[in-house]
Amino acid sequence: MNTKMTKIMAVKGMNDILPTESYKWLWLEDKLKTWLFNYGYKNIRTPIVEDTRLFIRSIGEVTDIVEKEMYTFTDKLNGDSLALRPEGTAGTMRAVIEHNLLYNTTQKLWYIGQMFRHERPQKGRYRQFHQLGVEALGFASPEIDSEIILMLHDLWQLLGLKHVQLHINCLGNHDERAAHRQALIKYLEQYDGESEGEGLLDADAKRRLHTNPLRILDTKNPAMQEIVEHAPKLAEFLGDASRLHHEKWTQQLVNLNIPFIENHRLVRGLDYYNLSVFEWVDCSGSLGAQATIAAGGRYDPLVAELGGSPNYAIGFAIGVERLLLTLEESELLTPVASPDIYIINTGSNTHNYSFKVARTLRSSGFSVIQNFGESSFKAQFKKADAAAA
Repeated sequence: MNTKMTKIMAVKGMNDILPTESYKWLWLEDKLKTWLFNYGYKNIRTPIVEDTRLFIRSIGEVTDIVEKEMYTFTDKLNGDSLALRPEGTAGTMRAVIEHNLLYNTTQKLWYIGQMFRHERPQKGRYRQFHQLGVEALGFASPEIDSEIILMLHDLWQLLGLKHVQLHINCLGNHDERAAHRQALIKYLEQYDGESEGEGLLDADAKRRLHTNPLRILDTKNPAMQEIVEHAPKLAEFLGDASRLHHEKWTQQLVNLNIPFIENHRLVRGLDYYNLSVFEWVDCSGSLGAQATIAAGGRYDPLVAELGGSPNYAIGFAIGVERLLLTLEESELLTPVASPDIYIINTGSNTHNYSFKVARTLRSSGFSVIQNFGESSFKAQFKKADAAAA
């Protein structure tokens, strides 16, 4: 009778981070924490599991994330509908509102952790992935929009990244987007028929046409590039207040000597964004088609949509896996850390003395590995060499 148990493997798209890789994560996290502290941001930690309604209300019921990618399940103990967080902003805002953190004040918050989306795993993109998120809350002025860009610009310089490019756009307000949406649907409908010259929309565009047409502008399908390039532009529908906010923001970026590209096709996949949106794109080619390493923008309406008093909000997220891939391809990662000292010992009572020596050295700031067991000097020296002590 075969009693061998079947080996259980990790869930597809949810990867282990082994010691041969984790040192890179620790190194990057140390850099990020210092950088965030220098800009006055404080850490917040929210649950991985949230009420499903939180993401339906914030992200939007007809978005790809909610419809196709979000891990949702029913708690068999009480029947609650729960979800693994697909992004970090909604949970952060839920915590800010629940604990009244915006009462007569502003907040600059950051978090880092696992997010979950059921999509096809590919290079730098997994079903469990990690994001660093930054949220600046309660600031009305476009100066905070500029500081957000400046701090990311500083981060790329801190890490040594040279081939990154900033794309920006203005999404206006709800009414302006609604007017643009109607014009966009009317324009795209002429490519959704069966007559000659029609029927050019791909399956994704057809699905989004009457639910989230703005996302069609962000298509990567080469066959649709000319269609979206000639589509009505949101900039044509912006009112004076939106234009003024955008102009102040772009002028500040010019004054800060930060180059940018005005990209009228840049949108966000989540419903809650308004006014300023941006992406930092890796142009080295290390990430292939999925080249965005940081993205974000303003999401002022979300505060009220989640039950808080109307307020201002802006933030961004960095895909940690993507950033590490970019740093690795650019040979900018630190070498693996090795211990300072390896204590070799043999003979009666030397193990006890070895503990005393190791404690003294560690208290002086050294990293120390002790030899355990009765192996020979030669074997111990091999272990010390392998540890790169």
